Amino acid sequence: MSTPLYLRPTAIAAVAIGGLIGAPARYALGLSVNYQHWPVITFVINVVGAFLLGMLLEALTRLGPDSGWRQRLRLTLGTGVLGSFTTYSALAVDTDLLLRANRLWAATTYAIGTVAAGVLATAVGIAVGARLTARNGARAA
Repeated sequence: MSTPLYLRPTAIAAVAIGGLIGAPARYALGLSVNYQHWPVITFVINVVGAFLLGMLLEALTRLGPDSGWRQRLRLTLGTGVLGSFTTYSALAVDTDLLLRANRLWAATTYAIGTVAAGVLATAVGIAVGARLTARNGARAA
């Protein structure tokens, strides 16, 4: 019986290496904008991350089974880079801060808007990933 993927040192290393890229990128972007009314940068980070993850996973799925280089790429870029780049914990904290400041409208639009835009961005990313792989002649295995 083979070792589960989440216990394999190579898989853990792939996620960790990706995380070393995504988390500092998110942090640097977060420092670049001091929001006054609405946490725009966290919103943008989450929506862009949702788009890229949808595109990546759809493209990898169409290129073949989740093994070998496709699996390593998924773990490194998807789980590692994009998993640490997106920040739904900051979404929760920012929403709480807006609520504590009695900014119900801002908190509501931010929380619901981020999730809705993330779903839409994921769908668009999936469509783009499908189109890119179709254009290159890739097909599902």
